Formats: sequence, C-alpha cells, structure tokens
Amino acid sequence: MQKIMAVLSGIIFGLGLSISQMIDRQRVLGFLDAAGAWDPTLMFVLGGAVGITVITFRFILPRAKPLFAPKFYLPTKFNIDRDLILGSALFGVGWGISGYCPGPAIASLALGSTNA
Repeated sequence: MQKIMAVLSGIIFGLGLSISQMIDRQRVLGFLDAAGAWDPTLMFVLGGAVGITVITFRFILPRAKPLFAPKFYLPTKFNIDRDLILGSALFGVGWGISGYCPGPAIASLALGSTNA
C-alpha cells in the first residue's frame, strides 16, 4: 500500500506541476526575472502550496504516525554545514544549466517534452 500511495502522490505532484505551468521554462524564468519582464503568476502557485502545507501540517503532525508509514521522517539536523552548501550549489548549478528544477524536469520528461 505504501508504494501505491507513493506512485499516486508522484502522479498528483506531476499533474500539479503541469497544470500550474511549472514545467514551462519560459514561465519559470519570467517569474525569476524580477528586474526585467517579471511574470508574477507563479507566486499564486507558491502561495497556494505554502498555505496548504501550513494548514495540513497542523492536522498531520499531532498524529502518532502517518497513515502509510511506520513513523514520520522529519529533519534532525538544522545546522548549515559543508554538505548543505555543496548540495545547494549543485542544485542551483543544475537548475541554471538545464533551466529546470529537478521536479519539473522529471514531470516534463514524463509528458514527453523535448525541452528538459
């Protein structure tokens, strides 16, 4: 059941990225271009995601465990260290080279886009 829920979650995530146009490279670059032709439409996507997360976490975290896992897997480290900085840099370089964040890149490839 856990694997089925993981696949369903991935499908919903991919559909959300597609519907919100997060897989459109030009829309994302327009959102990030605050000094030029800024396109604020993805701010609504971000705001909606943050709002839903804040609300649902208030209901989910008080539970003893998740529905389909033996326990919650929450971060245990909160310090900024070398691994965090290197990982962040690698993430940013990959995004800069490809023009895609990893999530939208996978969704774009799954939809058959040749731009990813």
